[in-house]
Amino acid sequence: MKLLYFLLKSLVLSAIIFSKIKDHSWLTSINASRQVLEVLSNFFFFILATDLSISLLSWMYRRRKHIPPSRMDNVTVGLQNIYYLLFAGALIFTFLGLLGIDYRTLFTSLSIVAAAIAIISKDYISEIISGIIISFSNDLSIDDYVKIGNQKGKIVDLKLTKLAMLNEDDDMIFIPNNSVFSNEIINYTKVEIKKVSVEFEVNLSFLNTVEELEAELIECIKDYDNRILKGSYNLKIVEIKKDSISLKFQYILHRINRELEREIRKKTVRRVVNFIKKNSPTMAKPPQNEESTD
Repeated sequence: MKLLYFLLKSLVLSAIIFSKIKDHSWLTSINASRQVLEVLSNFFFFILATDLSISLLSWMYRRRKHIPPSRMDNVTVGLQNIYYLLFAGALIFTFLGLLGIDYRTLFTSLSIVAAAIAIISKDYISEIISGIIISFSNDLSIDDYVKIGNQKGKIVDLKLTKLAMLNEDDDMIFIPNNSVFSNEIINYTKVEIKKVSVEFEVNLSFLNTVEELEAELIECIKDYDNRILKGSYNLKIVEIKKDSISLKFQYILHRINRELEREIRKKTVRRVVNFIKKNSPTMAKPPQNEESTD
């Protein structure tokens, strides 16, 4: 179906090129001005040529990278975004041409207005430029598991002005491309070591020894031993406060898996809660009263 659509667009483009090379009498019989026909033919020529060029580049890239047609990555999304920009620009110039307005003269005479529009829309233009740079970079790709600022999740789309991310709570978050471009980014998919950290804080009165808690946490996720690198467990002390201690339980997965990580994190956090509850002074058995003796 896609091949048929591609051939049809190629046929239409060839007909437009042929009509431009050789003037035909049937053009003059159409009830429309010569200028309108020229503007419309230029529009369709540009759009079809751009569409075919983008499709060809995308096909060559997919073939080289062995990417199936149903899957999108950052480069194919970037090519698609460029097509949308070119289409919008061609549509504006075509509209001006149909009104009989010379866009070069218009932009020259309205230079002050154009400058004002550029100032007002500078943020939007900046978002688009940042989006194109991100799309064609190797730093971020669709399906990468990343942390951008305080947000952590899986990239599902790279839009023209925003990045779409699915976070750990299955909420869809849209982050402006400028924020992505200027923020610190951790790409867990790109790194060779798939280290996962679970951070929490424990009151010192609930903790006998760090080693005891570490053994509890390792025991609770022993069912995942085949997914976790052997010997990578580590309960790290992050900060010691007056009445509490901040800890970080770390382990290394053989392969990043968002669902698996969430499942292990859930079990780890619940075991910490149960551990605190078990060691809570209020949960200790009250001392039995001694029987009075005469």
